[in-house]
Amino acid sequence: MAQILGLPKLSPTMEEGVLVKWTKKEGDKVAPGDLIAEVETDKANMDFNVEDEGVLLKLLVAEGATVKLGAPVAIIGKAGEDVTALVAQATGKPATAPKAEPKVEPKAEPKMDAPAAAAAPPAQNDAPAYNEAPNNSPPNNVVANKPPPANPGAKVLASPLAKSLAVELGVDLRTVTGSGPGGRIVERDVKAARGGAPAPAADVVPAADSEAEAPAADDGADTKSTMVLTTRSARQLVPDAGAGDYEDLPASNMRKRIAQRLTEAKRDIPHFYLQRPIDAAPLMGFRARLNELLGDRGKVSVNDLVIKAVALALRRVPECNASWEGDAIRRYHRVHVGVAVAIEDGLVTPVVRDADQKGIGAIAAEVRDLADRAKKRGLKGHEITGSTFTVSNLGMFGIERFTAILNPPEAGILAVGAVLDTPVVAGGQVVAGKRMTVSMSCDHRVIDGATGARWLIAFADLLEKPESLAL
Repeated sequence: MAQILGLPKLSPTMEEGVLVKWTKKEGDKVAPGDLIAEVETDKANMDFNVEDEGVLLKLLVAEGATVKLGAPVAIIGKAGEDVTALVAQATGKPATAPKAEPKVEPKAEPKMDAPAAAAAPPAQNDAPAYNEAPNNSPPNNVVANKPPPANPGAKVLASPLAKSLAVELGVDLRTVTGSGPGGRIVERDVKAARGGAPAPAADVVPAADSEAEAPAADDGADTKSTMVLTTRSARQLVPDAGAGDYEDLPASNMRKRIAQRLTEAKRDIPHFYLQRPIDAAPLMGFRARLNELLGDRGKVSVNDLVIKAVALALRRVPECNASWEGDAIRRYHRVHVGVAVAIEDGLVTPVVRDADQKGIGAIAAEVRDLADRAKKRGLKGHEITGSTFTVSNLGMFGIERFTAILNPPEAGILAVGAVLDTPVVAGGQVVAGKRMTVSMSCDHRVIDGATGARWLIAFADLLEKPESLAL
C-alpha cells in the first residue's frame, strides 16, 4: 500500500532542511537503507535513506526547496498504484477540481439623468469636510492656531530647534509663519518654508514628541529642552536608507540555526570567563621536532597539540568534562573534543572521539579529514554530535585573544589565540619569548571559578611541558 514519506530528523537540532539533490527518480525501485536524497541541515549535508521497500511513485519536493521536519517529500508504494488521493493529502489540494460556480451577472444600476444626478444628496458614508461641519468648529484632536502674519519689525518667536534648523537650511525666520502655540515657529514650519509648502496645523501630541508643547513665554524658557529637541532633530534629519543602499541576503538553514542556538546559549547559560597566557616556546619547539620526524607523512599543527592537551586536562580535572541537566550534573566518562571549523556560510563542530586515548599523529590526521569534509558538507550526523568540550582556535588568523560562547550542553569551551613573539622577564632580564593567550568560557552552573582555574593550570602545564602529551 502506498504511503507518504516525511522529511526525517537527520541531526539532533534539525528543524528544517534543504533538499539538495534527489539520488533516485520517480519509478525507481528502492530497498531499506537505500539513499534517495541529500539534505542540507543546520549542521551539514546528510543522507536521506529509506526504511521501506517499494517504488518511488511521486516526488513531492523540488531540488533546492526548504522543507520543514516531517513534511511530505515523496510517496512510495507498489508499481502502478493510484496515488491521486495521497498527493492531494500531501499537497493540501483537492483530488478533483471543484465545480464552477454559476456566473452571476451584476444588476444594471438605474441611470440618472444629469439634473437628477446633480440634485442627489451625498452618500451617507461620505464624511463632511472639516469646514462643512454645522458649527464650523474643528475636531477635538486638532488645535486651530490661526498664525499671525509675519511682522519684520517684531521679535521672532521660534524654538531653539527651529532657529538651529533655519541656520542650517538658510531660511529667514522673519519670513516664516509659525504654527505653534501663539504663532511660535517650530521645526515643521522651517521645513515647510524650505520646501515651499505651507506648514500643517499642530496636532495635540505628548510633550515628549512635539515642539508645540514647548513654553512660549520667552526664548530662555526653551533652553532647558534644547538638548533633547536638538538630539531628536538630529535623528530626524538623517535620511532614510534608500532601496539601493543595502541588500537583504536570505539566511541559510545553518546560519539560522547558529543564530538560534547561540542566542539561547548566551541568554540561558550563566557564562564566566577565565584567561591566562601560556609560555608557547616549548610547545613550538616540540612541534618542530615532531614535524621533522614525520617528514612527508603529514604535519602536526598547534591546534592538534591543543586538542590533545585539552583531552588530557579533562582527565586530570573531570569536573569540567560535564554538562548541566536541569536537576543534575552529568559527568562524562569519555572525552570527546569538538573542533570548531569555519565553512563558507557558517560554523560546524566535528568531534574527535576519545581524544585522550589517541596519539598526536592520529589526532592530526583525523582533524584534517574532518575539516576537509566539513568544508565540502560531507560530514555524517554522528561526526558532529556528542562532544563533551570544544576548542575554538582563531590564532591562525592572527587573533591575539577572544572569548567564545558555550556549545550546549557542554560546560566549557576554550578560545585559543595566536602565538606571539613578545618580550618577557626571565631571571630579572627582559628576553625574547613566545606567548599564547587562552580563554576558558564556563557554565557557572557546573564549573566554579576555582574548578575552572584548576583545569587551566593543568592545561597550561601540559603545553608548557609538551613531551607529556606523548605519554
